[in-house]
Order: sequence, then structure tokens, then C-alpha cells
Amino acid sequence: MTHLLFGEIEVEGRMPYSSNATFLVHVTHDGKSHPAIYKPMRGERPLWDFEPGLHRREVATYRMSEALGLHVVPPTVLRNGPVGEGSVQWFVAGDFTEHYFTMMESRVDLHDRFRALALLDIICNNTDRKSGHCILVPERSAKDGTLLPAEVWGIDHGLCFAAEYKLRTVIWEFGDEPISDQLLDRVNRLVDRVPLDIAALLSDDEVEAIQGRAAWSVKHRRFPTDPTGRRYPWPLV
Repeated sequence: MTHLLFGEIEVEGRMPYSSNATFLVHVTHDGKSHPAIYKPMRGERPLWDFEPGLHRREVATYRMSEALGLHVVPPTVLRNGPVGEGSVQWFVAGDFTEHYFTMMESRVDLHDRFRALALLDIICNNTDRKSGHCILVPERSAKDGTLLPAEVWGIDHGLCFAAEYKLRTVIWEFGDEPISDQLLDRVNRLVDRVPLDIAALLSDDEVEAIQGRAAWSVKHRRFPTDPTGRRYPWPLV
């Protein structure tokens, strides 16, 4: 996090296919450089159903992932960059030929990561969990030669935390499955209090809605279903 918070940011170029201004940058700190994704507030397109400041929702989602012990969002910080305040997220060097639809049936070993993402999307009220927002990092060797397991990371969380229920996701395969007691214990903490570092990024109504979604999850103890078949983002990938 120190690297992202205090490193020098150099813009490499604009990311293609993004609806808002999204930049690939390199962040250099203590002589070490790492790629990151910079989303400045000034590059956001106005939306009728979200106030300006989508970058703050990116940061809030990362903090929620950490608060719940899910660890499925790359480190993301709020800071000033070359064109003003924005979110800066550690770039995950994944296999971009893979996405949720290609992994769901063939990679049972990743299902717990998908469950974690599904729970995060419920609590954060994600309106835009596309298949391509699930990034696969394949098995790889650590410096000591140890084989590290494959991981899935969730990205693009600017459209989260609306006060009104707006869940749109491709991850419905776990619908009606029980949510583990361990995860529910963490969710239950949100019912009484949302961490201040998350609440500070959102409106009072949005914070209250988090508590309502947490209470619903604890009461029902299962992943929700979509009986309408309409709660999908578009495009799907």
C-alpha cells in the first residue's frame, strides 16, 4: 500500500474500451516500479443514478473486501495523480483470455473465490459484475520455488453502493447455497457498524443500505437467486 500511496505516478497510456478515462500507469517507490490502474474523477462520465466520485467507490469496495476478510480486490488507494484525485489500483497481471464464463465450469478450485466475489457484490450492491471483471492469475512459482495456487481477482467497482437495490451480476450459480458461518460472522459486524474508512467515502443513505443488505444476508444465510432472470449486466463480458 505504501508503494501505491506514495510512489511517483507516470502515465503510460489510456486503457481501451473503458467508458470513463482509465489510465495504465507505473508507480515508482524506493527504486521499484509496478503497473497500476489510475481512474481520475475528472475522467468520469456523468451518470443519472450515481453522484460524481466513482473512484471513491472503487476504494470503498477494496476496503470492504479487506474488512470482510475476502481479499478478492487488488489493493486500491485514494490519492492525487497527474490529472487530479482518483483511485489507483495495483495492476493484476492475469490471463486475459479467461473470464468468469470460461472458468466457472472448468475450474472448481476457484469456486470459493467466486463465492467470495458473489458475497462482496451482494454487500456492495454491485450493478456491473461482468464476466470480464473476474481476472485469473494462473498457478505460478514463488521466488523460493513454491507453487502458488491460481487466484481470481475482481476489478471495476465504480458502480457499487447505490442506496437502491441494483444488483447486476453474472455470478448466479451459487444462488440458494448456504453462506458459510465464517463469512456470515464477518457480515454480521456490518449490521451495527460500517467501518469508518468505508463510510467516509459514501453517503449516509448508502451506509444505511449496506447495513440493510448485511442484515438480510445474516437473516437468510443463503446466496440470493434471480427469479426474474434480468439481473445481469450488459454486455455480459
